[in-house]
Amino acid sequence: MEVAVLDIKGKETGRKAQLSDSVFAIEPNKHAVYLDVKQYLANQRQGTHKAKERAEIAGSTRKIKKQKGTGTARAGSIKSPIFKGGGRVFGPRPRNYGFKLNKNLKRLARKSALSIKAKDKAVMVVEDFSFDTPKTKNFIEVLQALGIESKKTLIVLGDTNKNVYLSSRNLKSSEVVNSSELSTYKILNANNIVFLEGSLEGIESKLS
Repeated sequence: MEVAVLDIKGKETGRKAQLSDSVFAIEPNKHAVYLDVKQYLANQRQGTHKAKERAEIAGSTRKIKKQKGTGTARAGSIKSPIFKGGGRVFGPRPRNYGFKLNKNLKRLARKSALSIKAKDKAVMVVEDFSFDTPKTKNFIEVLQALGIESKKTLIVLGDTNKNVYLSSRNLKSSEVVNSSELSTYKILNANNIVFLEGSLEGIESKLS
């Protein structure tokens, strides 16, 4: 699969980038994509929720009324869950929501997500670029030249580029990641994916 390489002005450079069919043109496995996205979202949860149970409530432990003869239910403590201010039954406890997926499934999920985007013609390849200083205005000009300033965009770098990353950080609709940080969720969450030329080799060698 060939894609034209653009410059930061949005014009074709005359070169073509060869996208591997084993990464960008496979039959998507939707269940693998579902599991990988589910794991990503589960890992974002802090899991610090906590409700006090009856043993943790501050209050008297004396028996609040006699066992028999009142005509109502037996009650042993004001901390019982049936009373206002009592403990909660089966309340949430701190827990880790993460779960394990094997590497082959995660690799298949990323390839499936990339293939979906490639099929939708939402993949662009731009020649490597950098900025002398971090400046959001410069980054916006690149997005405008590529015609994607109003869309949710994922920029994939080959190597760490601090100035490009810092230039994009104020923009809610754009995210810059290294090729090693690429995840199924980030791929599917973007309307357009812009690969810098230097990132393709690393992605294809990692996923092939």
